Amino acid sequence: SVAGMAAAGQEPGGAGPEEFLYGEEDFVLQAAGWRGEPGSAPSRFDRALLERWDDRMERGLFRYRLGPLPTRLLPGPMRMVAQLNVHRGTERRPPQPVQSLRQPFDPAAFNFTRLRPAELLLRLRRPGGPDPLLVAINDSPLERGHVLLLPEPARGLPQALTAPLLRGGLEAALLSAHPGFRLGFNGLGGCASVNHLHLHGFYLRRPLLVESAPARPLGPPHGPSLLTAVPAPAFLFYAAGPAGLEAVARDASRAAERLADTGLACNLLITRGDPPGGPAPDGQRGLRVLLWARRPSFGAKAGAAFNVALCELAGYLPLPAAPLFEEITEEEALRAIREHLLPEPQL
Repeated sequence: SVAGMAAAGQEPGGAGPEEFLYGEEDFVLQAAGWRGEPGSAPSRFDRALLERWDDRMERGLFRYRLGPLPTRLLPGPMRMVAQLNVHRGTERRPPQPVQSLRQPFDPAAFNFTRLRPAELLLRLRRPGGPDPLLVAINDSPLERGHVLLLPEPARGLPQALTAPLLRGGLEAALLSAHPGFRLGFNGLGGCASVNHLHLHGFYLRRPLLVESAPARPLGPPHGPSLLTAVPAPAFLFYAAGPAGLEAVARDASRAAERLADTGLACNLLITRGDPPGGPAPDGQRGLRVLLWARRPSFGAKAGAAFNVALCELAGYLPLPAAPLFEEITEEEALRAIREHLLPEPQL
């Protein structure tokens, strides 16, 4: 069946997602800065992803055509980025009902084995590296280049973070030369809309405070720290380069598991960013992984202006209506976001 071929990463006629083989030599250790620098051309990965993504947009495989999106910076110390995306608000697939943090995968519900083969773009594979990841379009995109990263959909894994998936996501972050290519995870009870294991990847062409705000160490030198002067306080894990990825993937996924054990949901963001203490003297940046603990929310909240998932927690607000986009203040946005969070002492 086509669904079976999609699960296996093949298109009818044998034209499947392109195998994207990469090695450590493909990692971009220093992405371009926000003001652009010599050598800030897209990487081989960026070109492959965006060319295929644009092709699928031209072929009408998305739920809506994505043009330039009105974007503004909210006045205030948090430098939050608001963006108007009316179509995503009205035309995306309704989120699946989630009743528990440990909800098993349900093959009868929508899942990623049902993607049309043409929705699959790439299969990321590093010989001797983490499990391969399929890269598929998100058919209700936030931004140009919004994709899903899927670890072997046919395995039917529920949306519970694993170290191998996180390791693959960290490697994908290093394959991009764009400072705003970010990846993230919405857990069950944290606004995940499909209970089938996946990460989101997207290009947001704006810096966010979570990339640079300094964090407070919580214990040993290489352990997590606490990021507080940001829209939503988070645990911060940091990898200075490729050698640190395995430990960060292990520690952050264990922490997510620990949150679930205590009855809390989570969201996670991978972004290029400064070391935990703040900008390095030589300007070197690594990868920041932010893990948010939150009270689980099951079902859509009546009267909420917007859902609070990984983007909103990071200070990026995709908004569904023009009046809200034009009028929302930082104070209002923070109030809506922090309703879902724990008081800091409890965190």
